Amino acid sequence: MNPSPPPATVALTFDDGPHPDSTPALLAILAAGGRTATFFLRGDQAERHPGLVREIHRAGCGIGNHSFSHPHLTGLRPAEIEAEIERTQRTLSRLTGTRPTVFRPPYGESDRVVRAAATAAGLTEVLWTVDTRDWAGADPEGIAGAVATARAGDVVLLHDAGQRNTVDALPFVLAALARRGLIPGPLPDSRLADSRLAAGT
Repeated sequence: MNPSPPPATVALTFDDGPHPDSTPALLAILAAGGRTATFFLRGDQAERHPGLVREIHRAGCGIGNHSFSHPHLTGLRPAEIEAEIERTQRTLSRLTGTRPTVFRPPYGESDRVVRAAATAAGLTEVLWTVDTRDWAGADPEGIAGAVATARAGDVVLLHDAGQRNTVDALPFVLAALARRGLIPGPLPDSRLADSRLAAGT
């Protein structure tokens, strides 16, 4: 079963980071609003920007696995899929001291083999229910408008890949949810590490 937000909560999730042009700004906006979110991080980006990974972790945000190099996983051999996931697990575990428990496949592309590899790594696959299309260049108003339709328990897809439209939209996103009495936050399981998996990493 996919982790889902508790009642009256909408999960904000940011894919593809960390990125120096967006991660610090997103964290600052979330902190100013007293909120956190879940960041699905790429392993290669984490290795390029380890300090940003630690900043996300220190901010109390959830961290999920988004593969190492963001490939189309369904086109890879099983061993390659496992390597993409496990290398990211090792990188994020080393940088934060905890092993991620949630996984989002790049592009949302998954199948039986991808899910099996994630499960073997101790991960639960999580997709989304609201696509803001920030990745397609939606403007801040459009992004906020998409989130304004969210319902309690929804999972919102946003991106942390350096684009300014997402950063500019985030204050409006938080305000739109607040007006409807909805609480933005992380996926509930993404701030917790399975101690059995974390041991020995």
